[in-house]
Amino acid sequence: MPLSTLADAPSFARDGFTFRPLAVPSRGSAELAIWALEVAPAACSETHSMDREEVFVVVSGAVSATVADREVSAGPGDAIIVPAHAALQIRNASAEHPARLTAATSVGMRALVGGALFTPPWAQ
Repeated sequence: MPLSTLADAPSFARDGFTFRPLAVPSRGSAELAIWALEVAPAACSETHSMDREEVFVVVSGAVSATVADREVSAGPGDAIIVPAHAALQIRNASAEHPARLTAATSVGMRALVGGALFTPPWAQ
């Protein structure tokens, strides 16, 4: 499948975060996992980690994150690079406006959240 459209992407919601897979195995990608991510105003993720490197590129809005105990802030065009197994918590820096990001990792990524290891449905 050479084209995967956002309009046709399924939607997965979790704690104020909406994931829309663009390039994942179920949509034709063999090596990369890429999804569009919308973060509701003031939303904050659980602290979690992934077993693969993950990169978040801010498309619009502003986010802040704690990556391996380091605080970072990012705006449009900036990338947050999260090493494999690093603790991550990501937040919308605005209480009024959503933030939009593109997330990229490799196929087969698994997340550790609250002691549970799983493959997120938006990465399959």
